[in-house]
Amino acid sequence: MAETGAMSATTPTKGSYWITTFGCQMNKADSERMAGILEAMGYAAGSDEHSADLVLYNTCTIRDNAEQKVYSYLGRQAQRKRINPHLTLVVAGCVAQQEGAALLRRVPELDLVMGPQHANRLGTLLEQVASGQQVVATDDHHILEDITTARRDSAVCGWVNVIYGCNERCTYCVVPAVRGQEQSRTPQAIRQEIEGLAAQGFKEITLLGQNIDAYGRDLPGITPEGRRQHTLTDLLHAVHDVGGIERIRFATSHPRYFTERLIDACAALPKLCEHFHIPFQSGDDDVLKAMARGYTVERYRRILERIRERMPDAAISADVIVAFPGETDAQFRRTLALIEEIGFDQVNTAAYSPRPGTPAADWPGQLSETVKVDRLQEINALVETTARARSMRYLGRTEEVLVEARNPRHPDQWMGRTRTNRLTFFPAATFPAAAVSGPAAAAAQQGAEPGDGAIQPGSLVPVRIESVRAFSLSGLPRVPALSR
Repeated sequence: MAETGAMSATTPTKGSYWITTFGCQMNKADSERMAGILEAMGYAAGSDEHSADLVLYNTCTIRDNAEQKVYSYLGRQAQRKRINPHLTLVVAGCVAQQEGAALLRRVPELDLVMGPQHANRLGTLLEQVASGQQVVATDDHHILEDITTARRDSAVCGWVNVIYGCNERCTYCVVPAVRGQEQSRTPQAIRQEIEGLAAQGFKEITLLGQNIDAYGRDLPGITPEGRRQHTLTDLLHAVHDVGGIERIRFATSHPRYFTERLIDACAALPKLCEHFHIPFQSGDDDVLKAMARGYTVERYRRILERIRERMPDAAISADVIVAFPGETDAQFRRTLALIEEIGFDQVNTAAYSPRPGTPAADWPGQLSETVKVDRLQEINALVETTARARSMRYLGRTEEVLVEARNPRHPDQWMGRTRTNRLTFFPAATFPAAAVSGPAAAAAQQGAEPGDGAIQPGSLVPVRIESVRAFSLSGLPRVPALSR
């Protein structure tokens, strides 16, 4: 799915830009950084991609359909460039890394092809383009620290990259080839970025990594007890006390490295949200072995049992792949059984898609598109049923909702998320300012009129849940009893 965004505007000196982002949260974070670089260069956010002076597609290659959608978009822009040679056309991200110079042969109108490791070099690379070069930047590159230029999509919730790349070798996955080896940022640099976000009024941060549990493996240092000095658990402790930040999340986890020490830290640290995204990919041990995932179904079960033992209300989401080469119907049924047994709050599902250069792409036993569609439909129906059942626990409860924005479909509603990451809607009706906390609370104490004006993005609002759906909730703001 493509997510298209024009970010904040500035006085243009070089024209307008447009960024379309495909894929994961890492790509979204990269797009925010590249938008900031463009604005620092003098570009302003455009109103649409068909009139912008610079168009950048930040691409994903994890699935074939996402890759093909990029080529469709590029075809339209190539036609534009034949009419307007001053258009600057950029492909960034994983498709760029995977295809490299071959992209220029396929779409000769391109000005710049750049892999994800080069996101912070966008300004330098565009200077080369301005000098008349057609640039390909896909070589291995140490990612430079740059925390000052990101142009954030949200003013409430911010992404913070903590580790780039991935050293795993899952047989279906192209990510290590396109995002490179693991590179952890220092705890000091991460904390500095979070402090900067807090100073700007951000209330929630999500620590990001392709395999976030691997954080710190490449950083030096051993504790007196003989363990690594820098782990995700240590990082959570190191950033937890940043003032102004109300909530902390992290993604994406790998079951191989998800430790009891990490679970205990999440239970002990009040700002850590009770939501865990831990992909399992298959409910069958033989399929997991073929995928080179490095854990068993029983190991995965034990992780979730420990989480729910320490945080009974925690939400669990996951990723799963169906129709992996050679997957039998019985093996698929084990995946369905695991979903039903665990009771996931959400599962991102996908049919196996052969990716260039991965071992599984050349294996015998590739399943037909018919089987893929049938299994995907069946698992999606179960996921929705399970999620709806999990949502029922919220009915009648009062949940703390961090307000993110107005509902774009219904502007008379606010929208935000619970600590367990359930999207929640409530009416923007008048109610006493005493019901909210966060940035609105100070204004209310200084004499602001009660009512809708007391709520704004960043407010923490208690909402009594009146109706539930599979993946979202609706309710009414609840006025707490006032002290007399």
